[in-house]
Amino acid sequence: MIDQRRHGPWAIIAGASEGTGKAFAKALARAGIASILIARRQKPLADLAAEIAEETGIECVCAAIDLYAPDAADRVIEAAGDREIGLFIVNAGGDPEGQHFLDLPVENWIDQVNRGVLAPLQCCHHFGTQMAARGQGGILFVGSGACWGGAANMAAYSGIKSFMLNFAEGLWAELQPKGVDVLYAALGTTDTPELRRFMAAKNLPLPDDLADPEAVALRLFDEIGNGPVLIWGQADDEAGHLPMSAAGRRTRTLAIGQATKRIFGK
Repeated sequence: MIDQRRHGPWAIIAGASEGTGKAFAKALARAGIASILIARRQKPLADLAAEIAEETGIECVCAAIDLYAPDAADRVIEAAGDREIGLFIVNAGGDPEGQHFLDLPVENWIDQVNRGVLAPLQCCHHFGTQMAARGQGGILFVGSGACWGGAANMAAYSGIKSFMLNFAEGLWAELQPKGVDVLYAALGTTDTPELRRFMAAKNLPLPDDLADPEAVALRLFDEIGNGPVLIWGQADDEAGHLPMSAAGRRTRTLAIGQATKRIFGK
C-alpha cells in the first residue's frame, strides 16, 4: 500500500476535513505518516487531528486555508514549512454549484478555477521539485468522471477536471523517471457529507451504488504507483463506456512523449 519511506514522513491533504480527505488522513496515520490537514474550517480539522492522535499516536498539523483564495498555494507552502513532504493529495474540488454557467456571477467560476487548477498547479511545482530532487514521493489527484467530457450544469467543473487529468498525465510522464508517483483518480459518485448536503439542497435522492470513502482511500493508495490514471470501478485495461482505458491512456501518454522528443528533446 502506501510506503512510509517513499511517501513520508509528511503528507499534505488539501481538502481534509471530511469524506475522502478524512479517510486519507486516517489511513496514512495507520501507516505511520503524519498529515498537514488543510480545509477552510478549523474545528473539523482539529477534531480529526485529535481523533487520529487518540487512535494512532500520530500528531497531525491543522491549517485553516481558503483554497478558493488567490494566495492559497502560498499559504499551503507556508504551512508545510521545512517539513519533508512525501505525498501531496489534491482532494478539494467538488462542485458546490450544479448550475448553468451563465446563471451565476463569473466570480463563482473563477473561484473554482483558483481552487481546482491554479492552487494545485503551484503546489505541484513547489513540492514536485522537492520530490524529484530526492528521487521519491507522490502526487495524488482525486478527480471525477466529469473529466471525460462536458455537460449542462457542469461546464466549468468538467473543464477543470479535464485540465487536471491531462496535467496529471503529463506530470506523470515527466516525474515517473525521477522516482515520483503521479496518479489521477477518475472517481464515480462517492458517499461524502458534501454530496449528501448537495443532494438534500436540491431535494434529490441519493444515487445508488455510492463508493465508500475508506474503500476509495485504500484503493488509491494501492494504485498510486500505477499511474497516470485510475478509473473507478473498471479494470486497468477496461474502457467501458469511456473513450479509453487507463492502460490505453498510459500507452498513449508514453507514445506521445516519444513522438515529441524530436521537437522538445528530452
